Amino acid sequence: MALTGRAALLAALGSLPVGIWEPGWTGILAVNAPLAVACACDFALAAPVRRLGLTRSGDTSVHLGDPADVTLTITNPSRRTLRAHLRDAWPPSSWQPGTEIEASRHRVTVPAGERRRVTTRLRPTRRGDRQTDRVTIRSYGPLGLFSRQGTHKVPWTVRVLPPFTSRKHLPSKLARLRELDGRTSVLTRGEGTEFDSLREYVPGDDTRSIDWRATARQTTVAVRTWRPERDRHILLVLDTGRTSAGRVGDAPRLDASMDAALLLAALASRAGDRVDLLAYDRRVRALVQGRSAGDVLPSLVNAMANLEPELVETDARGLAATALRFAPRRSLIVLLTTLDTAPVEEGLLPVLSQLTQRHTVLLASVADPHIARMATARGNTDAIYEAAAAAQAQTERHRTAEQLRRHGVTVVDATPDDLAPALADAYLALKAAGRL
Repeated sequence: MALTGRAALLAALGSLPVGIWEPGWTGILAVNAPLAVACACDFALAAPVRRLGLTRSGDTSVHLGDPADVTLTITNPSRRTLRAHLRDAWPPSSWQPGTEIEASRHRVTVPAGERRRVTTRLRPTRRGDRQTDRVTIRSYGPLGLFSRQGTHKVPWTVRVLPPFTSRKHLPSKLARLRELDGRTSVLTRGEGTEFDSLREYVPGDDTRSIDWRATARQTTVAVRTWRPERDRHILLVLDTGRTSAGRVGDAPRLDASMDAALLLAALASRAGDRVDLLAYDRRVRALVQGRSAGDVLPSLVNAMANLEPELVETDARGLAATALRFAPRRSLIVLLTTLDTAPVEEGLLPVLSQLTQRHTVLLASVADPHIARMATARGNTDAIYEAAAAAQAQTERHRTAEQLRRHGVTVVDATPDDLAPALADAYLALKAAGRL
């Protein structure tokens, strides 16, 4: 029970002496007595809060940056009309800055025995699960002098998924994939190929590809042609250690890595390849295995929603062992990790041979565009020092990438906006070269 601002104002005005009054407090009581009666009646006519029935419906998932609508249904079982102010409380990251008050507060009137709906529009600013806190309702009487207030727990969860902003590149990459699949078949050597057709032998062809039975049935020498094998296995490995927490622009490196992984997964699943996901730092943070082509992308997005960088050094030996356990046969292992010199030389390089002996390894890393801008800065002493520091950082990064290439690793180093299409291009290049 609470005295409203209107009642407080009336009480203050009623306490002022008007005309000639008897000294003492009896005059004030006489003035406030009608107000007290009005307040008592107003309180009695305010609908009770605790008896209200509240249920939720609406969106249960949303991509980061998009709005989500959650509807609250208020049922008034009492015999009094509910006139109320309602606050639907959610975590601060459920709203754009400065919009919480307007979005979470509602005025509602529910006649006796009826129900009404109010919709709260969320626009989350972070990935992960957003769970409602409580619903606070302040019920007013018809005069607005007194109010009843109470809270209800009405659980609801909205999962905020990665935005997948690189989806815009998918049509062009699929066109490139169709071009690779539809062009003239070429001879490829080694395992991991599928028979395509027969054609006439030309000088320079591998004699091991001659089909002697077909040659015996015709007057020319026939050779088999092959196409890159479909249904290859791709393991996406997200490094969620401390280096993934570094912010590039407005987001952690991990977010850019996840976006690149989603584009590659969408492209590879359309190509007929099987895609799995492993997120690891010192233990497995997320694992997606054995999904069909139509289900792999939703499964990856859902698994990535709650991933956050862990402020620990990644166990490279454990990462390699875990990757080998989940990729028992020849696969493409895509490591989305850092190119910083110390983590690579001290952690990844000593165990890299375990991966490259059995698998094709592709490493993708997020580069900071601010470093490139610093390297071109001139004009004053501070800018020159910054340019020298940036040039040194770039040199070390290039040297680390060359070390990895000498071990047979394909390296993609690009800014957040360019990483996803660059990784997709590297995958298509491997496919065109018959390495997948």
